Amino acid sequence: MDRSFFSDKTVLVTGHTGFKGSWITRMLLDAGARVVGYALEPPTDPALFDLLSLGERLGERHVTGDIRDGARLLSVFRTYEPELVLHMAAQPIVRTSFEDPVRTYDVNVMGTVQVLECIRKTPSVRSFLNVTTDKVYENTETGRPFTEEDRLDGNDPYSNSKSCSELVTHSYVKSFFEGRGIAVSTARAGNVIGGGDYAKDRLIPDCVRAAKAHRHVFLRNPDAVRPFQHVLEPLDAYLQILEAQYRDPSLAGSYNVGPDEGNCLRVREMAALFAEAWGDGASFEIHADGGPREAGLLRLDNRKIRETLGWRPVWDAAEAIRQTVAFEKAEDKDAEILRQIRAFYDAPGERAAGTA
Repeated sequence: MDRSFFSDKTVLVTGHTGFKGSWITRMLLDAGARVVGYALEPPTDPALFDLLSLGERLGERHVTGDIRDGARLLSVFRTYEPELVLHMAAQPIVRTSFEDPVRTYDVNVMGTVQVLECIRKTPSVRSFLNVTTDKVYENTETGRPFTEEDRLDGNDPYSNSKSCSELVTHSYVKSFFEGRGIAVSTARAGNVIGGGDYAKDRLIPDCVRAAKAHRHVFLRNPDAVRPFQHVLEPLDAYLQILEAQYRDPSLAGSYNVGPDEGNCLRVREMAALFAEAWGDGASFEIHADGGPREAGLLRLDNRKIRETLGWRPVWDAAEAIRQTVAFEKAEDKDAEILRQIRAFYDAPGERAAGTA
């Protein structure tokens, strides 16, 4: 991202108390943005949001609320008049979507409708990004990486609800936003890892919990292939999209945000990288638990965001694991997250022109 672009701009982030929301809130604060957060209380205990004292940092701009509460959300839009909106609030867990499909659809679809309605009624908004998932595509597991033109579907309630969120966003663009100076994009990111993720039913958080308890982590789907990437990779992309379409609305659209082909790894390979980085006897075992079926093969084609915005992956999967382990072992979490943010932008290799 261009840090100077976000300085003094008002950015409303939904879902800011979650894992990715906390990371991007800290990035924006570090860049001098005026961040307004709207979300439920942190979803885990411990929570990265609390470890970084983000509630205290945001003060009155930390607003607790349900994304489905349109009246409350609209009052926040009208109070702070954001220029940029990043929608990350969601029910994000595939397994939870099988347990509670109604809530999953309600949050992921109608929550998006409420955000779009608030944007429709708020003249200050210039740039909006809806964060969805790499799972929005109809996945027949052919092995071919998905492109942005592929058919949307999603077999499980989570994936399907995020596909619906994409369709709702497209409808609002065509019905209400064209010609109004509001640039709108969706971003389809792959599996992210990083320090401070304490959610259930996620590979690396499960590995961290097991390693701290000196027990094996059980892999329920060891040969599933996923586009793993450090959390800073998609967050950097989200901010680049928000900035680019603010400056040039013709750049708005849908973007895949995933690693290059070599970092689409099997779950067992990621677990092995984690065990090596953690040390201290960390290990894993294969243990299918009979849970609901999840896609076995998922890859993204990231050429569009590369060619359109100049975005490039920075850290490979092994480095992403090392940074995650470093965060979990660090005593000062805020100092560590800032170190990682700056190390990411200072990393040698391909970077988009003008980033800082």
